Amino acid sequence: MVNLPVHPSDFKDIRYLKHGNDKQKQAYKILTDHRILKILKPYNPVLVGTIPINIDIETSDLDIICEYRSRDEFLQYITRHFDTMSHFRVYETVKHKAVVAHFSIDDFEIELFGQDIPTLQQNAYRHMVVEYQLLRRYGEPLRQKIVELKKQGIKTEPAFAQTLGLTGDPYAALLELKV
Repeated sequence: MVNLPVHPSDFKDIRYLKHGNDKQKQAYKILTDHRILKILKPYNPVLVGTIPINIDIETSDLDIICEYRSRDEFLQYITRHFDTMSHFRVYETVKHKAVVAHFSIDDFEIELFGQDIPTLQQNAYRHMVVEYQLLRRYGEPLRQKIVELKKQGIKTEPAFAQTLGLTGDPYAALLELKV
């Protein structure tokens, strides 16, 4: 397994990416050169998703979750700081009660996802931690199977659920696991 944090809370500090695979190193460079996490610091940003835990595929993006107290303030802040980025767009999701922004830097698509929920309690972080623990437990065979399914177009959580034989809603099933 690529150099991953020792403990899930270590995902809050992206320095582990400097010593990871090529894509993780590129992600670290993009995030630091463009000061993305420093700009987002007032919103307690955390990089989540597939790149941090080495199950990404070619089309994987950088997912950064944020927490806000004021939706309007967060929306204005990210627009002010990122609207000059390539392909910038921002919208709100009713289902997740979130503000989402997308933009591109070099070869990376970046998604900012803000909710009025502390970042370490958001489902994106919680899913990543469970997936990380499963990868540590079951190792490279599980990682390869997940990547294979993702290349076939299956989303991450359904890929884990399918591989592990979980039934029902894969997003809920993963959060119910005791890993």
